[in-house]
Amino acid sequence: MDYNQFFKSALNRLHDERRYRVFADLERIAGRFPHATWHSPKGQRNVVIWCSNDYLGMGQHPKVVGAMVETATRVGTGAGGTRNIAGTHHPLVQLEAELADLHGKEASLLFTSGYVSNQTGISTLAKLIPNCLILSDALNHNSMIEGVRQAGCERQIFRHNDTAHLEELLIAVGPDRPKLIVCESLYSMDGDVAPLGKICDLAETYGAMTYVDEVHAVGMYGPRGGGIAERDGVMHRIDILEGTLAKAFGCLGGYIAGKASVIDAVRSYAPGFIFTTALPPAICSAATAAIRHLKASSWERERHQDRAARTKAILTAAGLPVMSSDTHIVPLFVGDPEKCKRASDLLLEEHGIYIQPINYPTVAKGTERLRITPSPYHEDGLIDALAEALLQVWDQLGLPLTKKPLAAE
Repeated sequence: MDYNQFFKSALNRLHDERRYRVFADLERIAGRFPHATWHSPKGQRNVVIWCSNDYLGMGQHPKVVGAMVETATRVGTGAGGTRNIAGTHHPLVQLEAELADLHGKEASLLFTSGYVSNQTGISTLAKLIPNCLILSDALNHNSMIEGVRQAGCERQIFRHNDTAHLEELLIAVGPDRPKLIVCESLYSMDGDVAPLGKICDLAETYGAMTYVDEVHAVGMYGPRGGGIAERDGVMHRIDILEGTLAKAFGCLGGYIAGKASVIDAVRSYAPGFIFTTALPPAICSAATAAIRHLKASSWERERHQDRAARTKAILTAAGLPVMSSDTHIVPLFVGDPEKCKRASDLLLEEHGIYIQPINYPTVAKGTERLRITPSPYHEDGLIDALAEALLQVWDQLGLPLTKKPLAAE
């Protein structure tokens, strides 16, 4: 039997569906973000990254790099095993305390990634609640969908950000059954924000727990970077807050924060926590340094919002199809998977601009887009160059503009 043919056939299906993914070989340069070196088939080239989730450039911040180097020099690299076997190293204890404080919760629990914290956290929580019904937003991230699926509980999907539909489902199930509402605070493909206050109102009225994914908001919103929940004044009303250290904090790892008894129960029962090696001390120290800095400094957040607003304004004035967004996400509609991939290739090869295409299944078919994420370090000249490059690519591919560029009117 030719087992290899199974895998070749699977890959051919992806190619046929225009869903095969190609990764660019990029080397970031500390101190020069968003500039990077692209190791292209034709040799090294300087490029500008326009789609990084290191939203604030904290991965290159001197405090963060310094904390990582100092800790690795002092205590070594790895964690030595799972926390059950190797113990909990002190930088990890400090990081969990910092995260609990960030979200105003009694405790937090660290996982190896934001994906794992959702997948393991949701499934473990729901399994520990007898006869739990999970109510999940239709556009929740794959990690949350997997967590819901692995819980093995009954689940119902409410229309995206539709609190009227959520209320209908809550009323239908009745007041006596345990319920867990699962949503994101900021949805990263469209850049829209959940009505967290209303969701909390419904949870309190109908007796449900709330679990909110803040991965695209922590560090960037709220007076101390606590996320959309902090910005909107509802952080204390949400039972479980989940976040990542790999985006605005520029490091690696995921976490949940909540009441001590809830966090301890997940710690004690979650296989995705119990049986995996802890994050290394140097990573934990770097993340702690990033969180502490962003709790005290608002410059990065303010500059970030300014850059996002200017990028939207310049691209919109150029007649490019910027999708509506009230946040730092700048989606540019393409609507065709092949042209979306081709646009990405042209930007990289001809203009030295890296923006990864977003195609199905990350977004629905027919809504393919380029997802642009300005950082505090994208200067005016880079934004202007982006607009000019996009206009040239749009012309090459015959993609429609929303109107003629202002300069041509």
